[in-house]
Amino acid sequence: MDTQALLDLVEKAGDAIMVIYAQDIEVSTKDDDSPLTKADLASHRVLTEGLARLTPEIPVFSEEGAQQPYAERRGWQRYWLIDPLDGTKEFINRNGEFTVNLALIEGHAAVFGIVGVPAQGVLYWGDIRTGEAWRRAGDKVERIHTRDWQVGEPLTVVASRSHGGERLETYLEQLAGAFGSVDRTPVGSSLKLCILAEGRADLYPRLGPTSEWDIAAAHAVLKAAGGDVWAASGDDLSYNAKESVLNPEFIAVADAKFGWRQKLPAVPA
Repeated sequence: MDTQALLDLVEKAGDAIMVIYAQDIEVSTKDDDSPLTKADLASHRVLTEGLARLTPEIPVFSEEGAQQPYAERRGWQRYWLIDPLDGTKEFINRNGEFTVNLALIEGHAAVFGIVGVPAQGVLYWGDIRTGEAWRRAGDKVERIHTRDWQVGEPLTVVASRSHGGERLETYLEQLAGAFGSVDRTPVGSSLKLCILAEGRADLYPRLGPTSEWDIAAAHAVLKAAGGDVWAASGDDLSYNAKESVLNPEFIAVADAKFGWRQKLPAVPA
């Protein structure tokens, strides 16, 4: 697997997005009422055509592509899972917090991922198999690690900029009661997981719907950097293990060594 070629491909997809970002943005609506732009489709074309050249033996499952039935997908032992533009609402609102996501799934786990942040000129990538995660901004490349959390320190929580609601607010209040000081940082898209991965936050509770392609790449980056993600029920997150691509609600943490599962309050019903 040529990591540099894959990084170049994600960057090229980001360039295609930015061309449209500079124009008047036209928005249509998909069957699930989520927004769709020409940028989603342009990025999808760049990624799928590039992967067909680089790794023709590996199937591709994209949010914006033809949705292969589970009867076919369940036999895949290895495949690319992509979200060509995560954070379409952030793209439409022009706040720069949208991402290009490319993940390699083996078995039912995301083992390698690249997250591009085209409006910021940043790439994150991580390989769980080697336990290494990286960040590139311009010509600067640095290895990234999550940060440790100690009891008594302020807890920095990243939360969705576009999704939240009463249950999330209740949970944040419960966190403050359990851990004391809680600093909240609103962020869009899969960038939230990358902020954990580079040591700028401690916790991301996702109490709302996401799909597997939304988080797989950043899941790999975070885990390679020393973090973890699990379902709010306590179960492990897995990919391509069921017909639906919807994720359960989940908790992402930076410091995988800390006993979060025993310390965190129960997610409100």
